[in-house]
Amino acid sequence: MRVPYRKVKIVATLGPASASLDVIRAFVTAGVNVFRLNMSHGTHAIHAQSITWIRQVEKEDGHPLGILVDLQGPKLRVGRFQDKSGVLLKDGDSFVLDLNENPGDDHRVSFPHGDIYPHLTPGSLLLLNDGAIRLRVDQATKDHIQTTVMVGGILSDHKGVNVPGGNLPIKAMTDKDLEDLHFALQHPIDFIGLSFVQRGDDMRELRSLVGTKAAILAKIEKPQALENLEDIVALSDGIMVARGDLGVELSPEKVPALQKKIIRTCRALGKPVIVATQMLETMKEHPFPTRAEASDVATAVYDGADAVMLSAESATGQYPLEAISMMGKIITSVEEDEFYLSFLAKMGGIANHQVSDAISAAATQLSYTLPAAAIVTYTALGGTARRVSHKRPSCVIFGMTDSLQTARQLALVWGVYPTLVQGVHTFEDMQAGALSMVKDHGGESGDAIVFTCGVPFGNPGSTNIINVQVLS
Repeated sequence: MRVPYRKVKIVATLGPASASLDVIRAFVTAGVNVFRLNMSHGTHAIHAQSITWIRQVEKEDGHPLGILVDLQGPKLRVGRFQDKSGVLLKDGDSFVLDLNENPGDDHRVSFPHGDIYPHLTPGSLLLLNDGAIRLRVDQATKDHIQTTVMVGGILSDHKGVNVPGGNLPIKAMTDKDLEDLHFALQHPIDFIGLSFVQRGDDMRELRSLVGTKAAILAKIEKPQALENLEDIVALSDGIMVARGDLGVELSPEKVPALQKKIIRTCRALGKPVIVATQMLETMKEHPFPTRAEASDVATAVYDGADAVMLSAESATGQYPLEAISMMGKIITSVEEDEFYLSFLAKMGGIANHQVSDAISAAATQLSYTLPAAAIVTYTALGGTARRVSHKRPSCVIFGMTDSLQTARQLALVWGVYPTLVQGVHTFEDMQAGALSMVKDHGGESGDAIVFTCGVPFGNPGSTNIINVQVLS
């Protein structure tokens, strides 16, 4: 039968290069499943307009789309400079970071994060502008940090600062994050991403604020998060491997192995995982990626990621649609590799000793043995579809649900084609609707279809039926 779309999903960040209804419509046609709104940039009015456009395209297309609101988090940044083009810091220069709000120059700049000053010691490193500039701390007092420039460069307004290896006493959410979260929860969004997560308690705090209004994702970009990885994954609805800051605070050569570790942990605990940052970086300025970038995307797919993400490529780049198209081509190429699914099978998946998990495993095994054209799960909150997804079957997974929120959240999950249905009250209703849907997607007479659901209906987490039907 005709597979509705790729198993690995595409997340695209919106920005100035993609801020229009027509571009969003083109993105969906090219294969975008989830849109990311980056709260580090843009106003609430701009993001509200983007949400309106996405939901309009969703209505036109008739297929659920996810929206991820990505909170900025406690990002450390320098202040402003007198010269808007920035200043040149030279190797060996002295440079001061302080609490003075006046615009900076080539001797000093504001660094309004006084709570971390006492935790810096002589010899500590400060990495600025994604690690391009390196400062060594010589002395830290309550109101300034005296440093020596180890690696110089141009430093301009509001560039980020990383403190590698530092377990800093910073809150998981800033006042800005709380304002942005309040805004987000007033709109039809599906995921909240928390930046710079360090411990499980960060996700507990976010959960207490979000409740059931949205799924919560932890962005892994701090070394401290790796020390608490299983706890963070267990407390999250999904994970983003945010390789930008992770690659700044850790040596670059460590990131590939850590990416694989994070994906394995998510697979083991049954949580969807996004691989993000600089995947097709060259395509910000060129219509084609490098071979290394294409291999990077392919590696994430081979590793078992549920989704891959575009950041600046689709938000501010010169070739946003081409980047999405290229991402799709790379995914398709990997998924057509005869060894792809066998690679994923060797990695395993969730192995909880529960009835619903056993049924999901059996449904996947049946899909191979028959072989089946599709697995159809009827799910209230998406749990059944996610369990089947993490077994990585070869056929398409139709995630049928009467919840629009669930359908939109399933747009992020590997291999799941979310389908919104109404008026399903019995197993017979579900089965009849599913068979009709499979036929609409190219199912042919003689195709075997595997069904999973729970009865009585409307009781989340009660998956207890597996059934096979053959299309007539």
